[in-house]
Parts: sequence; C-alpha cells; structure tokens
Amino acid sequence: MPRNLDELRDIEIIPNFLEAPSGSTMVSFGRTKVLCTVMVEDKVPPWLMRNGEPLHGWVTATYNMLPGSGNTRIQRERKGPKGRTQEIERLIGRALRTSVDLSKIGGRTFWVDCDVLQADGGTRTAAITGAWVALKIAIGRIMKSGSIKEDPMTRQIAAISVGIVRGKVQLDLAYKEDSEADVDMNVVMDHEGNLIEVQATGEEHVFSRSQLSELMDMAEKGIKDIMKVQLTALEE
Repeated sequence: MPRNLDELRDIEIIPNFLEAPSGSTMVSFGRTKVLCTVMVEDKVPPWLMRNGEPLHGWVTATYNMLPGSGNTRIQRERKGPKGRTQEIERLIGRALRTSVDLSKIGGRTFWVDCDVLQADGGTRTAAITGAWVALKIAIGRIMKSGSIKEDPMTRQIAAISVGIVRGKVQLDLAYKEDSEADVDMNVVMDHEGNLIEVQATGEEHVFSRSQLSELMDMAEKGIKDIMKVQLTALEE
C-alpha cells in the first residue's frame, strides 16, 4: 500500500544487536538496514594531546556500504574511503559530537561504525539515527561501571530525508523516490527542534523559499516521530 507523502517508512531500532561492542543497534528505515556499533578506546587522537594530557574525549564515525547492500556488488574501499564515504562519515561524526559534552567522557575515543547491510535510500539518516542510540547505550554502560560520573549526553538527535518528488513534498525518500526527486534534502535535528545540519540540493531544478519551509516542517514532523522510536528502543 502506498504511503502518504508525510508518512515515514516502517522504522525499527533493535538495541544491543551484537554482544561484543559497548553499544550496538540494527536500524531499519523501510528496506534500508544499517548496523551501528560503538567501541571505546582509552586514548584520543594525538592532536588532542597537550603536555601528555588529553584536552577532552572524542567521538568519531566510519561508514561503509557492504558489497551486497545494493542491486550490484559494491567494491570494498580497501585504499581508504572515497569522497562520498568521507562526506557521510564526517556528517555522522559532526552530528554525534553535538550530542555529547566531550569534556565529560575523559581521555576516550568512541568509535562509531555504521555498516549498510541493505540500501534503499536514506542510509546516512538511518545511520545517524541508529548511531545515537548505540552511543547512548555505550555511554550508559560506562557510567554504570563508574568510569564516567556525570552523564555527558546533552541532547537527543535524529535525522531524516525529505524531497520534492513530482512537484510534491515527501518525507523519508526510498531509493526510487530519491532518484526521481527534483529536490533532495537531509536534515539532522535535536529534541528541541534545533538544526544540526541541513543538506539541500536541487537536482537540476530550483526550489523556492516557501518550499524550503515546507520541507523543513515535514522533516521536523518526521524527526519527532523517529525520536519516539529511539526512546522506545532505549527503554527495551
């Protein structure tokens, strides 16, 4: 059955999907599936060291599309991430760092790895959404051990795609919808409705200021619903 234009695809976030990582989730946005894991190292990058002491902790991200995630085999990036991959990794890392007070996590690096198992549009927004839950789980476990005394998580974040498809604003684009979109936009927001990042592009088309406002309103509505799914996953 076709979705309404303002309707999300079926979203599922399964917490603690793997045993070894400090935090993990399997997140599904429709047919898109992303595995998010968090591992912790008791050190920070060299550029964060001053006189042998860390300035603060760090959160960083990687993103990969597995060979079988698309309709044709995707080559592994063995010589390092390509341009698109780097851009998405930086987006995920920036977004997650806005949700954490880095001064409260000690001299640790939280490695957040997002692996796309199946791609059908919205992989970066699904990754951000699932990665935040995995990071929250990881930090919660360290707090229980007493290694972190005060909760460093300052805000809840989530992300969604919106676009203009055949002249109409639509929420949470699958691949077919995204490939036909006149305008494509990814939005990252926090629980108070503050913007963290907006990526908007006219695909050989232009869009008006009023259409931008309509896109933002649609994205905010979707993100509020996604955040409910995130909190339900954490309660489980």
